[in-house]
Amino acid sequence: MPERAPGPAGAATGPRIAPGGRRDVGTAGWAFAHAAGLVAGTGPPNVFLTLGRHRRLFRGWLRFAGRLMPGGLLPRRETELVILRVAHLAGSSYEVAHHERLGRRAGLDPDDLRRVAVGPGVPGWSSRERTLLATVDALHERRDLDDAEWALLRVHLGEREAIELCLLVGHYEMLATVLTTLRVQPDVPRRRRRRG
Repeated sequence: MPERAPGPAGAATGPRIAPGGRRDVGTAGWAFAHAAGLVAGTGPPNVFLTLGRHRRLFRGWLRFAGRLMPGGLLPRRETELVILRVAHLAGSSYEVAHHERLGRRAGLDPDDLRRVAVGPGVPGWSSRERTLLATVDALHERRDLDDAEWALLRVHLGEREAIELCLLVGHYEMLATVLTTLRVQPDVPRRRRRRG
């Protein structure tokens, strides 16, 4: 039985739109989801099999999302920190689990994963990482940066990187909303084969 995701006011429900099969998402979407699962160490991610039911929109979304991650200007470690901070703030257990797996592959260690849930104020972050995480918090809370926050961000990021960061945060806020509303269920980790 699939794990149940919490809904509004703590109500537990199953997926509102079930992940599609090959016929639902098309051969290309199916192949992509399976390849993504190999990278993530899971079966085909439910996010792709669910959103893939709207094939045309899914292809456009994938192109955009891929330009942010993994094809963005920010280093992957930083991208994963930003995504994980958004996921924690938005309460997206799906995105937390998915990007903890990807984050480990991008160089995040267990201490990084614990600290990102707490935020930019805990010791251990570099000045740049602290600024990125504080930017995520401000954008999540106020949907804006004041002039001092913007100036600090620009100490660390060029113009194009700053644009990308704003889009990355906004994109994962949107995705967290979609995942929660559709009740997308957690992905099942692949079992490692025993060598014997």
